[in-house]
Amino acid sequence: MGLRKHNNAIKLKEAKKQQYYAVLRNCPTSPRKMRLVVDMIRGVEVNRALDILKFSSKEASRKVEKLLLSAIANWQAKNEGVRLEESNLYVKEAFVDAGRMLKRIQPAPQGRAHRIRKRSNHVTIRLASNNVVEE
Repeated sequence: MGLRKHNNAIKLKEAKKQQYYAVLRNCPTSPRKMRLVVDMIRGVEVNRALDILKFSSKEASRKVEKLLLSAIANWQAKNEGVRLEESNLYVKEAFVDAGRMLKRIQPAPQGRAHRIRKRSNHVTIRLASNNVVEE
């Protein structure tokens, strides 16, 4: 690896350490269904997002709620003395990518077969704080 790429990789690693995020991989829900839930909480303050997910009737909201709690725990691990209510923490980014697809066969009339695609997804949630740090 060249020196420029190496230095760039080190900068990216350092920047990633300053971010608070959580990732859920290979969740056995269709990405389209998961995106409906994730779109509800994008850009919303953390406590309000937890309330939205808790009272949502969608099955995918339970998994996203657990993931959001994990991202909050990651934030608390790096900011031990700060209270969650005073931090103005919000969901900066939330996105869903398609995961692996299990391909199954279902019998169809006249000896044919139809392919069933069981989709999965990867969900990423990043948190950020609205507080301005004065040095």
